[in-house]
Amino acid sequence: MTMPVLDLRDLVKCYGAVAATDHLDLCIQGGEIHAIIGPNGAGKTTLIHQISGAIAPDSGNVFFEGRDITHLTMHERVACGLARSYQITNVFNAFPVLDNLALAVQARHGSSLRFWRAAASERALFEEAESIARQIGLGNRLSVLARNLSHGEQRKLELGLAMATRPKLLLLDEPMAGMGHDESDELVPLIEAMRPSLAVLLVEHDMDTVFRIADRISVLVSGKIIASGAPEDIRGNADVRRAYLGDEVPA
Repeated sequence: MTMPVLDLRDLVKCYGAVAATDHLDLCIQGGEIHAIIGPNGAGKTTLIHQISGAIAPDSGNVFFEGRDITHLTMHERVACGLARSYQITNVFNAFPVLDNLALAVQARHGSSLRFWRAAASERALFEEAESIARQIGLGNRLSVLARNLSHGEQRKLELGLAMATRPKLLLLDEPMAGMGHDESDELVPLIEAMRPSLAVLLVEHDMDTVFRIADRISVLVSGKIIASGAPEDIRGNADVRRAYLGDEVPA
């Protein structure tokens, strides 16, 4: 079996007497879309924070491509190839789509934004930015200011900014939040298209989306993974239905 891109071992994070992650183990394989689901308060956000480096675990380890990154900063983890959609500074609302993406590409190369004027002459920078815009469905919106995009288009742009780091693992925390049905339907194929070039760890409450696109699903309840497997296995798991899904899971 190939080495997992992400390997969490015995992660523990407590807030007082509450264990947000309780001796949690989880492996994510390269090129898969792996969904984390669970009820509110299950520890999903805390788990994502520990993977991204926003908070440190009380104990346990985070391995990325076999390297222990438990004590690396968020910035250092991005440099390793682990990105979270909102880790990229902020969308520059006064800049058009193309410039937002070009700045993100430039940041990957380690250039300071004060060199933006010189970088504007670099054709390759904008060619890559335009290519990303096409991938995220904004190829015809290059000159539109970010603040004038719809909510769904802004989420696509956020996705593009993360993609500009060329991650090996992308963490998506409720990417469909605040979207209408049509906007969600547009985002789904963009996430699916990332397979198999990178792995995606998806936290999402929309069960239709989860069971449609996930290769594997892990169910988190009270800080513990109570089940992990293919969607059809999770769909038929009696413990999962009792703890969380009930009648919510698609037939």
